[in-house]
Amino acid sequence: MNILETIIAEKQKEIAEKKESLDIDFFRSMNVDFDKQGISLKEKLLKSNPNIIAEFKRKSPSKGWINEKIHISDVVPGYEEHGAAAVSVLTDATFFGGDIAELKIARLEVDIPLLRKDFIIDEFQLYEAKSYGADVILLIAACLSKEKIKQLAAKAKELNLEVLLEIHSKEEIEFICDEVDIIGINNRNLETFVTDIKTSMHLIEFMPADRPVISESGINDIDTIITLQNLGFKGFLIGEAFMRTQKPAIAFADFMKQLKAKLR
Repeated sequence: MNILETIIAEKQKEIAEKKESLDIDFFRSMNVDFDKQGISLKEKLLKSNPNIIAEFKRKSPSKGWINEKIHISDVVPGYEEHGAAAVSVLTDATFFGGDIAELKIARLEVDIPLLRKDFIIDEFQLYEAKSYGADVILLIAACLSKEKIKQLAAKAKELNLEVLLEIHSKEEIEFICDEVDIIGINNRNLETFVTDIKTSMHLIEFMPADRPVISESGINDIDTIITLQNLGFKGFLIGEAFMRTQKPAIAFADFMKQLKAKLR
């Protein structure tokens, strides 16, 4: 099995185990705001540019631990303070060192859109994401069928969650459906974990004009953002560039300062 297949197999086991003790009613009961509309990332992306979605990411299957010990409360408030359009929280435990509880902590810390970054394959995870405070969920075309994406996206809309659909190839463009709010082009091949920024440059011309498009993975310098912005990208998801430092929030602040200076 490749890396993605291994992750999905583990995710199926994880969900089955959770379903033995948790259900939808539990998730509804643990959040008094469960039925409320979340904070819109789509609107934010359409109103301003460039938008940095700053990620809290502890670990990677290909690179191991990035920042094992740091607490999420020491990072995400700084992301918001220094101009992040949204915060992405990786919640996969086995391969990315995440914790779903960190999503709830982030929700208490920030008032900007919150993305649950995980390998979502079951409606159970949508209820879980909503109960822990997510505004946006990620669906990955590489590990879902067109029918499953439409089903999960429709359920997400019912739960007042926005949907970010991640694609990596021209073939996956046909996975985009009406229920998708934002399209993400991932520069990282999830089967090999090789990253190539040219993926974004190639695919942007085939994207529908009615939804904002963001670029994900392998973005670590100002010039790349400016190049991609000029091609039509509305946002950029960046994690490792900040999380590899001792103080990610400070690294993010410096990055934003340089970006704004370059755009003047």
